[in-house]
Amino acid sequence: MFAKTFRVKSSTAIKGSDRRKLRADVTVAFPTLGTDQVSKLIPGKEELNVVKLYAHKGDAVTVYMSGGNPILFELEKNLYPTVYTLWSYPDLLPAFTTWPLVLEKLVRGADLMLPGLVVPPAGLPQVQKGDLCAIALVGNRAPVAVAVAAMSTAQMLTSGLKGRGFSVLHTYQDHLWHSGDKSSPPAIAPLAVDSTDLNEEKVDLALHGDLRSLSLEGKEENGKVHQVFGEHSFPEASEDTSSRAVSQDSLDSKPLQEQMDELLQQCFLHALKSRVKKADLPLLTSTLLGSHMFSCWYRMHCYGPEGQQLDIKKSSYKKLSKFLQHMQQEQIVQVKELNKGVESIVAVNWKHPRITSFIIPEPSPTSQTIQEGSREQPYHPPDIKFFYCVPANMTQLFQESGHKKGSTLEGSEVRVIIIDYVKRNNLVDANNKNLVKLDPVLCDCILEKNEQHTVMKLPWDNLLTRCLENLQPAYQVTFPGQEPIVKKGKICPIDITLEQRTYNKKVTVVRNLETYGLDPCSVADILQQRCQASTIVTPAPGAKDSLQVQIQGNQIHHLGQLLLEDYRLPRKHIQGLEKAPKPGKKK
Repeated sequence: MFAKTFRVKSSTAIKGSDRRKLRADVTVAFPTLGTDQVSKLIPGKEELNVVKLYAHKGDAVTVYMSGGNPILFELEKNLYPTVYTLWSYPDLLPAFTTWPLVLEKLVRGADLMLPGLVVPPAGLPQVQKGDLCAIALVGNRAPVAVAVAAMSTAQMLTSGLKGRGFSVLHTYQDHLWHSGDKSSPPAIAPLAVDSTDLNEEKVDLALHGDLRSLSLEGKEENGKVHQVFGEHSFPEASEDTSSRAVSQDSLDSKPLQEQMDELLQQCFLHALKSRVKKADLPLLTSTLLGSHMFSCWYRMHCYGPEGQQLDIKKSSYKKLSKFLQHMQQEQIVQVKELNKGVESIVAVNWKHPRITSFIIPEPSPTSQTIQEGSREQPYHPPDIKFFYCVPANMTQLFQESGHKKGSTLEGSEVRVIIIDYVKRNNLVDANNKNLVKLDPVLCDCILEKNEQHTVMKLPWDNLLTRCLENLQPAYQVTFPGQEPIVKKGKICPIDITLEQRTYNKKVTVVRNLETYGLDPCSVADILQQRCQASTIVTPAPGAKDSLQVQIQGNQIHHLGQLLLEDYRLPRKHIQGLEKAPKPGKKK
């Protein structure tokens, strides 16, 4: 409904009587809201505006604005919450789940087709035809769309999950959302571990006839289904990797909290022995955990049971400060608050028996694993080569060497062809071997219009430079074990930006991961653990079939370590690393 620009008819402050009536209407429309919640949604004294507008199809809509955000809209005497309201009350409506790539289509005005649904283990929510529903994305319970069910749950199942399931009225990133503060969905953890009906190897996602095949392949190990989309599965470790490393069997037989305590201590000792240097001190405690301990866990999955991720909240310590207090009592480290509210490690006792006796395990052969299809493969950065593509206006210069329009050449090949062309046509100046006479072909290829009758000769280096500049850029990406992919244009670097949100909050946004073979959902999963911050994966604005990862706070330092050290990507393919926070400053 709000996929295109709407026309505002009027905007006025709500009257006292209308405010009371709106509260009563909200109570009737959404009976699960308590009195206090209704009062908070429709405040008694704060400014509340009534905006009357016409949607692009001519529908008359009334929108209620509070705090600069649209909170409700009314269509044909029916009240609907906006995504801003649903982010505060995520359980207000029965919620159905779909994939992040689907959101881009919904924002453009598509309805949600049933094949695009993700079916949880407990089954779909029970709704009737015409019921109001929320649509969320895999891994985050924050709704991104408001829709009306086109059929009951029973009918959906009877149909085999085929056909149109929901009429979408409003979405995150549509024009109604743009009329607010344009904030992003918060990261709200699912009520239960997200799972998917993975018995089907392929789900055909249909959006208004636009068919897109999404692979939802999964695998089952030890009775557990591992989800391919945004999950990591790690291998068991051998028991002889370290005299002090925790064996798989011993961990499996211990309670989860005790397992996490031992995993935490192993990563702590590993980080102090292999990564932290005296020159690094004082070291922010958050950097120790996010950059060093998580990096050790990520490279040495052998510490924990299969699939076990380092999560301090699941340990008996609950907080990093409490864990470090314990380590300080053992006289391994010394912690001080150098800045208000910011703790740093100021000293490390590298001669402590627990550090000296710790043996660093061999790296797991499947560290740096990313998900691809249904297989796990060690991530290796692609081999990237830069080429030049012959445009139509330079075809005559290259055709004698057997090349035609669209041919791709390396820079060295271009130089050889140009030199051969000059010598074959006797264009080297007889009086000065450093100059090249320009024949009509060269003139048409490299000279500007105003130079056609004034420039007769060029130095060799100038000639070669001009030729390269007039060719179209191209690049070739080769992933291990795959055929090379050649594309025209310049390769987009991984783009890291720091964006300001409401209430002076910052988020780190990273785009173009797919170009380098990285799964945004897997990267988000790693960063969520490493940074101990909420993450969300959304469609990248203005980019077709591309996702972006948002991380709460300035996490550029962690991103840099992940991309440069763990994934070993060249720095020249990453932009935005210079915006990392200065040491000692709050994020």
